Amino acid sequence: MEVENKLNIGLPKGSLEQSTIELFAKAGYGISLSRRSYYPTIDDAELSAVLIRPQEMSRYVEGGSLDCGLTGKDWILENGSDVVEVCDLVYAKATAAPVRWVLAVHEDSPYKKAEDLQGKRIATEVVNLTRRFLKDRGVTADVEFSWGATEVKCPSLVDAIVELTETGSSLKANRLRIIETLAESTTRFIASKAAWNDAWKRGKMETIAMLLQGALRARSKVGLKLNVEEKNLETVVAILPCLKEPTISHLRGKEWVAVEVVVDESVVRQIIPKLKTAGAQGIIEYPLNKVIP
Repeated sequence: MEVENKLNIGLPKGSLEQSTIELFAKAGYGISLSRRSYYPTIDDAELSAVLIRPQEMSRYVEGGSLDCGLTGKDWILENGSDVVEVCDLVYAKATAAPVRWVLAVHEDSPYKKAEDLQGKRIATEVVNLTRRFLKDRGVTADVEFSWGATEVKCPSLVDAIVELTETGSSLKANRLRIIETLAESTTRFIASKAAWNDAWKRGKMETIAMLLQGALRARSKVGLKLNVEEKNLETVVAILPCLKEPTISHLRGKEWVAVEVVVDESVVRQIIPKLKTAGAQGIIEYPLNKVIP
């Protein structure tokens, strides 16, 4: 069935693809993709999606070919794109931390800082970002675009590289040493200015942003339900590190109450034994999809 309004959204192709699909699923959007297609289907008739490399996303959004999309802050800066950043979404392919663009050299290299690379050769995928960084440091170097496998080029082909890292493990495996951090980056939900100024599209994007952020907020949290006698309630509540005051409901015909809270998953194994000792019964832990404050 055709709908009157439609939002064209770009989803990141490549390393962020699977984690993005999983995030949208948590937010309530089912995305399916056939093996060779670049056009996912979404169980929302008001959304039309296409898979685009994050490196190009901000250019297509800025130009209006896409209303909105997800890409890294680094690629917005690299492309110099004039777009609206609807929200920051801190997730990556391996961790929940920002990724970093770093200047790295071989572990046996004498270079200790960016200034040591005056007149040297540097390979990277973010040429503009690297040149701006070096200019700010007063360094003139030959910065060349790398088509991939950048780590293997140092030191046999170039003196240093600027590469993206989450954990640094790949750099260490290739005997490379980080000497500078150029920028940190997280995924951004971006919009074209024209789409942002359209009332319907803006409302749709704000809804998507709210649900995506809610899904990320729920990632490290769980819900707890338990029953406790009223005489032990204060002791139990004092153990619970919840977002707000717990929800307490009186059980019919009994001097017992039901308590429900949202807590960090990391503390559950410590507090459940304490809750049990304090008189809690029927303790249930359950996963969360979204937490909307």
